[in-house]
Order: sequence, then C-alpha cells, then structure tokens
Amino acid sequence: MKYALLRTDTFSDQLNDIIFYIVQDTGDVDTALSALDRIEQDVMRLAAFPNSGSLPRYAILRRQGYRVLPVMRWLVFYKVDHSAQAVTLYAIADQRQEYMRLL
Repeated sequence: MKYALLRTDTFSDQLNDIIFYIVQDTGDVDTALSALDRIEQDVMRLAAFPNSGSLPRYAILRRQGYRVLPVMRWLVFYKVDHSAQAVTLYAIADQRQEYMRLL
C-alpha cells in the first residue's frame, strides 16, 4: 500500500535553497542535480515505507509527531497520517545547523 507524499511550501523552498547553494558553492550543476536525485529517491521511499525514518532527538518534535529521515548531510522532517495514508514533508535542513527554528 502506497502513501501519498505531500510537500509543504516550506519543504519545497528549503529544497530549492539547498540545490541553489550547491550550485553556488561548487559551481557545478551536475553535483547539485545528483544531490537532488538522491534526496528525491530517498523521499520517494517514504511512500512505501512511511515509518522508515527515526524519531527526532528533541522531545518536543517527537510529541508533535515528527519523524526524521537522514539523507546524505540533510535531515527531512515529516509526519505520517496512517488514516489518510499520507506522508507530509515539512522541512529539510542541514544536520549541522540548528533546525528547531525551521519547523
């Protein structure tokens, strides 16, 4: 059974920012597209395995129902709604930064 994948505007904007940053930092569009492909592949797996991510380290995020999926150096924050068979992608952040304010 496949779950629907829903992206918030915040998630989409953050993903775009990551890709643009990679292009600016490396000067290589292929590197950015490769990262985008990897992120998209891992996110798409959530449709089949919605609970594959782990619980976040912060208790407040766990209480709010977030799960976190590590992808390369980023963390994807999402929630699963089993009754609606949907996964909502809320944010993607570099795991080296303080991400509490991003959600």
